[in-house]
Amino acid sequence: MTISAKVIEDSISSYGICLTTMECRYPRMIHSEFNTHRVFSRNASSSRAIPVDRLIQDVIDDPAMPVFWGKNKPGMQAIEELTGGEKEAAISKWLKARDDAVANARLLAGSGVHKQLVNRIIESWCHIRVVVTSTEWANFYALRSHPDAQPEMKALADAMWEAKQASKPKLLQPGEWHLPYVLEEEIQAHGGLTDPFGALRKLSAARCARTSYLTHDARKPNVDEDVKLCERLLGSGHMSPFEHQGTPDSKPYYNSIWKYRRNKWKNQHKHGNLVGWIQYRHTLPNESIKDR
Repeated sequence: MTISAKVIEDSISSYGICLTTMECRYPRMIHSEFNTHRVFSRNASSSRAIPVDRLIQDVIDDPAMPVFWGKNKPGMQAIEELTGGEKEAAISKWLKARDDAVANARLLAGSGVHKQLVNRIIESWCHIRVVVTSTEWANFYALRSHPDAQPEMKALADAMWEAKQASKPKLLQPGEWHLPYVLEEEIQAHGGLTDPFGALRKLSAARCARTSYLTHDARKPNVDEDVKLCERLLGSGHMSPFEHQGTPDSKPYYNSIWKYRRNKWKNQHKHGNLVGWIQYRHTLPNESIKDR
């Protein structure tokens, strides 16, 4: 089983506020817990989009499994782990259930059922790839790196912490953009981090929607195709991929006697779930269904 986290883009404003984007891979069984953290912007790979044969091969090669085989007891946390033959028997049963699910998924696929249904059968053994962006991480680590957290979630939180500690954020000035999955040569070709025509933000949004720089079939992306994907997302109202890009906000507000007010941001209404950063989503017209 693979639980991993890597920093895709790490930026810091002159106010010392980091905007960090990570790509994580973890068992799908803990995805609902990860989704409880509302300060995060997220996009996740969908089993509806993955060919059945590819997903089956993934759960055969690298099945999601518990990292701690807890012994049954009352309450939410298992304190003691199974050992010896009991643990081996539990692992064997877990994999036997995987094999049964794979066999049934193949039968359904052979009957002409769409992958969005077939793939659901094997999700218990699937991993999910998630792109997550935030300025606020402390509460997540306090809850999920804790010994009481589900062991798989703790393993993910620990991997994310280690990835962040190894990262050195890049200082951005207002007007310069945090652009996950955009390469340096693309930045230089499109006028730098100020992204004067918005092309780089579109590329970043499309790739965040895919949760990958590469295309779904592992090809190097085509810029024109990414722009078209971005336009389709905008047209259909799928706005979450536009939450990962940001530019630092400033604090120029004064009160009636022109005294500097340190705790006010110029564009607070454009931060979304970020702090101190203008979120790309909130610079777009009709970014909410209620505004359409």
